[in-house]
Amino acid sequence: MKRLLDLLLGLLAAAFFLGPLLVLAVLVKLTSPGPVMYWSNRVGRDNRIFSMPKLRTMRVDTPVVATHLLHDPKQFLTPIGSFLRRSSLDEIPQLWCILKGDMSIVGPRPALFNQEDLINLRTEREVHRVRPGLTGWAQINGRDELPIPEKVQLDEDYVRSQSLCFDMKIIVMTALKVARRDGVSH
Repeated sequence: MKRLLDLLLGLLAAAFFLGPLLVLAVLVKLTSPGPVMYWSNRVGRDNRIFSMPKLRTMRVDTPVVATHLLHDPKQFLTPIGSFLRRSSLDEIPQLWCILKGDMSIVGPRPALFNQEDLINLRTEREVHRVRPGLTGWAQINGRDELPIPEKVQLDEDYVRSQSLCFDMKIIVMTALKVARRDGVSH
């Protein structure tokens, strides 16, 4: 049932966001050198690596680490990068991963391939057994500001309490958080 809901919502969202995505892609291309999309290797279900796209918000010379590990992330932002991140519009291309089956609408956010502490703790707590999501319980309870142990605890709480109603609650709360730009640090 969850996969069917992912496909239906993913297709609806893709149709809705196609026009804005094209406009944003042109803006990314016009405001900074480099590709429109940034593809990063992420850890998916059962710790399998998959490639996840985002609209590029950082310069092409940015180190490949989690943004919170950069000394001054703002120095690497493209002219429209901050707007794309605050509005979460940089995430639109991840709908491809949902349609493809690498991600779900709701689940723990996929870790970068080199976030070993996060990956190990999620594996220990069996969070790795579910598809990562575009949004999740940890996302709406702290997003960028959560320390890894708290994030994994929230991810584990989600895995243990998964249901259609819980997913719908997370989707609604995500929409509210994005509209208010809560929890975005850069």
